[in-house]
Amino acid sequence: MNWLSDNVNQLALLGAAVILILTIGVAAKYFKAIKEGKSEGELKKENWDGIGEYKNNSPIGWSLAFVGTIIWGVWYWFVGYPLNAYSQIGEYNKEVANHAAKFESKWKNPTKDDLLGMGEGIYLVQCSSCHGIDATGIEGKAQDLTKRVLKKTVLAVIKNGSAALGDKVMDGVGRFGYQMGEMPPGLVSGADAEAVAEYVSNGFKGNEKGAQVFATVCASCHGADGRGMNGMAPNLREYDDKIIHAVLEHGKEGVIGKMPSFKGRLTAVQQKAVATYIRSLSE
Repeated sequence: MNWLSDNVNQLALLGAAVILILTIGVAAKYFKAIKEGKSEGELKKENWDGIGEYKNNSPIGWSLAFVGTIIWGVWYWFVGYPLNAYSQIGEYNKEVANHAAKFESKWKNPTKDDLLGMGEGIYLVQCSSCHGIDATGIEGKAQDLTKRVLKKTVLAVIKNGSAALGDKVMDGVGRFGYQMGEMPPGLVSGADAEAVAEYVSNGFKGNEKGAQVFATVCASCHGADGRGMNGMAPNLREYDDKIIHAVLEHGKEGVIGKMPSFKGRLTAVQQKAVATYIRSLSE
């Protein structure tokens, strides 16, 4: 059958022809107006190098199109697409959050062996590049994690104080949550400082004079056993969960630069695992 005998095809062809004719006619009219038309109306007083501006009102069609474009733009951004559409970053964040929730649920009650294995894996990936695979600090370039404190570290804190753990913030208890706040510098000096540094760095053993100085000057904050009185001050005997959490959350000034914050990168159980593994290095 000839396609011209189909009424639908004929109607479509007629419609296309009408649209083409109207398009050509309208375009010709406006091209002619552009070529022959002259501006009319009252000029404003202001002009720039002889170029003035008419007081004519904006064309209704142009004004409606302008306002319509603004309305469409607002709808497009807030409803139509950008803020209400699929996002790869949003999908990734959602998947990460779901995975973290499943991870926390799976390891809700981990054993010590579970924490040690998990902590070792996290340490080797995230921490060993600075602290070394054996955690000894790569020849002093970073903190030696096999010991809670070194003698030189204790002497430095005695001399300079420890503002890092006691900076005041809005909660009023210190940036790392120690209620005793900032340790002031110069509480002891000379032979007394040497003795207490030797005593503390040696695991609270030996050096009777250091033990006496610690009991007199340091125990009021750190406790007689040096364990920080249940989190009131830093635990000087071991890397407990609190200090590891604080350092991972806030970062810390170090020998080779500032350790970055790991906030949001490790879950609560992963932080606990890191603390458990680091403690195992000196057990």
